[in-house]
Amino acid sequence: MNLRNILLVIPALTLLAACGDSNQGKPVDDTTAILVKVSPMSPSKSGATLYASGTIEAVQSANISTRIMGFVQRLRVKPGDKVRKGTVLIEINNADITAKRAQVRANILAAEAAFANVEKDYGRYKARFGAQSASQKEMDDISAQYQMAKAKLEAARQMEQEVEAQMNYVRIKSPFNGVVTNTFVKEGDLANPGMPLLEVESPDQFQVVAMVPESDISKITQDMTVNVHLKTLDQWLSGRVSEVSSSSKNTGGQYLVKVILE
Repeated sequence: MNLRNILLVIPALTLLAACGDSNQGKPVDDTTAILVKVSPMSPSKSGATLYASGTIEAVQSANISTRIMGFVQRLRVKPGDKVRKGTVLIEINNADITAKRAQVRANILAAEAAFANVEKDYGRYKARFGAQSASQKEMDDISAQYQMAKAKLEAARQMEQEVEAQMNYVRIKSPFNGVVTNTFVKEGDLANPGMPLLEVESPDQFQVVAMVPESDISKITQDMTVNVHLKTLDQWLSGRVSEVSSSSKNTGGQYLVKVILE
């Protein structure tokens, strides 16, 4: 959720976040205004009010994408669906990987059968060699066949692991427990590598993200106690400053501040 108009109130300094307060000639913004009161251990009695724009967002969120190109074969979820870690969210149709997977499985079956036969022969020759009824050359030959068959089976299984890793980009799973908040494609659409397909967020924990000007950033410290007021609900929540950006190089002189809601 994006709840704009965040007010950070700090003794000796007040930060005000206002995103578009003027509604003249514009539709009314139905987002919820929230008040964030930051309380240091030794507050000062003096203070001004400072405004900074910000949002409330999930601490854990992910835009789900794929690394391969293919058509969306099946979209298993919709916005609002709860998912568990490992739940298949979307399936991409990629004929090359599907065919490769089938070939690898066939190779494994053949390698397993060949290894089983050589293993039996190896056991017989080993027993005969111990009884001195098989020559050293025969033992060397069957040992070489045994090692070769074993290596082929291991190589086939290694290839299976590689193909299964590629299958993770065909049958894309949720990286954590959460809720599907958005989908960007539908069945039949072409999915390109890196293209966002859907979004998953964890509803367990949220944070306030605000931008603070350089002149005031020194008044905010990590782990500072914060009280968050949801204005429309007239509800207070507690929070803690979890991150204070050390640079404003690419943000127009504004510093990113994050407050974990507890």
